[in-house]
Amino acid sequence: MEIQDYLRILQARWKIIAITTVVAILGALGASLLTTPLHEASTRLFVSTSAGSSVNELYQGNLYSQQRVASYTKLLTGQTLAQRTIDKLGLTETPAELANQVKATSAPDTVLVDLKVQDPSPERARDIANAMSDEFVVMVRELETPERGGAPAARVVVEQQAQTPSTPVSPKTLRNLALGAAVGLLLGIALAVLRDRLDNTVKDRRTVEELAGSAMIGTIPFDKDRQTQQPINFAEGHSSSAEAYRELRTNLQFLEVDNPPRVIVVTSSLPTEGKTTTAINIALVLAEGGKSVCLVEGDLRKPRVSKYLGVVGSVGLSSVLAGQATLDGVLQPTSYQGLTVLASGPIPPNPSELLGTATARQVLADLRERFDYVIVDASPLLPVTDATVLTAMSDGALVIARHGETKREQLTRAVGNLHSVGATILGTIITMTPSRGKGVYEYKYYYETDKSLPQMQRAEAAVQTPPQPVHAAPAPAAPPARNSAPAGNGHHSGSEYVETQAHQVLEQEHDTDWVERVNSHAYTAQPPAPRRARRYREDGEDASGPDAPRQ
Repeated sequence: MEIQDYLRILQARWKIIAITTVVAILGALGASLLTTPLHEASTRLFVSTSAGSSVNELYQGNLYSQQRVASYTKLLTGQTLAQRTIDKLGLTETPAELANQVKATSAPDTVLVDLKVQDPSPERARDIANAMSDEFVVMVRELETPERGGAPAARVVVEQQAQTPSTPVSPKTLRNLALGAAVGLLLGIALAVLRDRLDNTVKDRRTVEELAGSAMIGTIPFDKDRQTQQPINFAEGHSSSAEAYRELRTNLQFLEVDNPPRVIVVTSSLPTEGKTTTAINIALVLAEGGKSVCLVEGDLRKPRVSKYLGVVGSVGLSSVLAGQATLDGVLQPTSYQGLTVLASGPIPPNPSELLGTATARQVLADLRERFDYVIVDASPLLPVTDATVLTAMSDGALVIARHGETKREQLTRAVGNLHSVGATILGTIITMTPSRGKGVYEYKYYYETDKSLPQMQRAEAAVQTPPQPVHAAPAPAAPPARNSAPAGNGHHSGSEYVETQAHQVLEQEHDTDWVERVNSHAYTAQPPAPRRARRYREDGEDASGPDAPRQ
């Protein structure tokens, strides 16, 4: 894996990292709140030996004291001193338990020993530390005094008494929270990488094309509006979903230039992968391109097209296949121009057998003759064989895979079912891709930041005024504009003339006087008379006409 792969994982799996980090922080906070606060009291002991009369004796005594310090730190944390302290204070702890509350340290090359005692009660910690220091002074005197009597070789003095601590030393909440955040972040990254390595769903073009053995012709971004309103109103605007379907339409029309597919089955591996919504909007986007489209509700088990488009679903394909109705009697026009729907009709008990009859093949052939495109919304491939039967009768199938949901083995099995009957796979489509990305930004940027659009609207408003009477004063002459010569034979319709004048106004926007003159005069809907120009041919003859080009 390269750095780009890790960055992609962090971007795609950031929720795992965030949740793991939050859980670790909350765990650290909970542990801090549940931990019993401990207070620490400390005393300082000074170790010395008998003073000598010479410098050498003093040096030797100092070395002796430093050597004794290392031994005294062990005695301070031992159970003997703990038992003597318990006897003095009348504590209920065992020597081992009290010894675990004691900590003795000494700085290198010094004769000082720091004794620290931790206890939930600040007063108890102070009393234990002072009592233990006093008992240790007595114990050292007993240990260092010779058996035959005399002065002890070393002695310990309490240099600093313990005071009552004001704040607890444990737990350290801020430190625990920082540690929990660091551990949670590292653990979250590890889980994200592991989850990505173990993920067997389809997410990219290369994986889909390798599994399906055909090109991926489109990706449909996730749009929460499609959950409540499946058809896209392509006339309203240029959303990312609408542009994705327009791109899909272009790719679909150029799959086979010599023999383009016209009867297309839309299917998927399993339900809830966006099959029906994709089929509906493919039919709508083809109708938007000026094609006559018939959308067939070929899912005779769980039909959804009639519900989403608001047409009658009680009569349709199954009625025709059962001989209960004619094809002309069940075709239903919709509110969308160019789109006709053939609903599923009553749900039959044997959809696969009904779809595999010669009547079903004849129905598809009749629809092919009547419409430019026939889009069939079929059942999923893995649960039933309906889609396989329909694809064998059509020009091919579009296989839908849902981003991050369809597993690789599911897509492989679905494609295998189509190949087993010799069906053609026209291409694959990934639906519900993440809505954030470069493509979405480009659509939004292109259609929402067009600076020339307001200018064009003002120019069109300036020239689209009511026609003047014949006796009205002529409009002032416009400044010369580039490319203002009439095209073709020099004649325009009224709308073409208005559009030409709008572009001229747009080019002359910097001329304030010209804009004011346009706003103060009305144009007639008739174009000006074509100008006659003289042209010379290579043979030397001249010709004049309204369509003669000017030099």
